[in-house]
Amino acid sequence: MIDKLGSEFSFLQTAVALRQQRMELLSTNIANADTPNYKARDLDFKQALEKAVGANGALPNTQLTLTSDRHLPGMGTGPLQFAPQYRVPYQVSMDGNTVEMDVERMAFADNTMKQQASLQFVTARIQSLMSALSPTT
Repeated sequence: MIDKLGSEFSFLQTAVALRQQRMELLSTNIANADTPNYKARDLDFKQALEKAVGANGALPNTQLTLTSDRHLPGMGTGPLQFAPQYRVPYQVSMDGNTVEMDVERMAFADNTMKQQASLQFVTARIQSLMSALSPTT
């Protein structure tokens, strides 16, 4: 039972963290809207979450084993490491900047709503568990 709770909260934590990282990418795009030759980047949330969770629905084990004293300790590929993708612009700008503010604002608002929904789901799940564990009077 405890393992099921741990895996559920681990999944939710991963989803919220990926939403946060996407929010940072979108914020960077908006901040660099006037920077010449800046290329807008984004995260494919679905693909990143599938990669983080893996095929069997569990977060991957990222601990690396050292087989020799001469080996350098590796960091491993954590579940939240991803390669941002460059966004293809709908309209080419003269200065080479690919940030389109209407696209960025829409993606930012969409991601904000989905992140808020994820956080509300986590809060509701915790409250449900708290009420199940509290003694009834």
